[in-house]
Amino acid sequence: MKLILASASPRRAELLEEAGIAFEVYAAEVDERVLPDETPMDMVARLAVLKAETVAARFSDQTVLAADTVVVLDGEPLGKPADADHAKAMLRRLSGRAHEVMTGFSLVRPGSPVLTRTVTTKVFFRELRDADIDRYVASGIPLDKAGAYGIQADTLCMVTKIEGSYSNVVGLPMVEVLAALHA
Repeated sequence: MKLILASASPRRAELLEEAGIAFEVYAAEVDERVLPDETPMDMVARLAVLKAETVAARFSDQTVLAADTVVVLDGEPLGKPADADHAKAMLRRLSGRAHEVMTGFSLVRPGSPVLTRTVTTKVFFRELRDADIDRYVASGIPLDKAGAYGIQADTLCMVTKIEGSYSNVVGLPMVEVLAALHA
């Protein structure tokens, strides 16, 4: 089976490599805006399907895996920050609170129906000092990440606890993805 990863995320690629899965990357270019009245869970599922189907149209004889991840605080999706000030504001909102990380993933196989799943992990942050936030944002790490942080690059030790899948917070719930790939 040849797998196409419909994502440019280096973190998703690393997770698949660590699992020993051979794949090629072909990132999907899709409009990722939230639709009116769309829940975050519906959004990640819809975008995963859209990305997978977009790439599968070019690689119809291969298996395509796509995913979309969002950080959700008080029911509101926090996307990637627009700039450093936006990243600081996001981190201040997450400070000392619990939030959810939702990932939708979709698998398109030749001759099979599209398989889509969503996984949610609860993440708990410690209280963050402004000086810590400023230093973290200055590192550039949070600028390309949903919610302005990466658990795998948690140099501030922000995350005190998670309930659920660690790899989901990184960007791909590997237990569920591997089960789907081997089904």
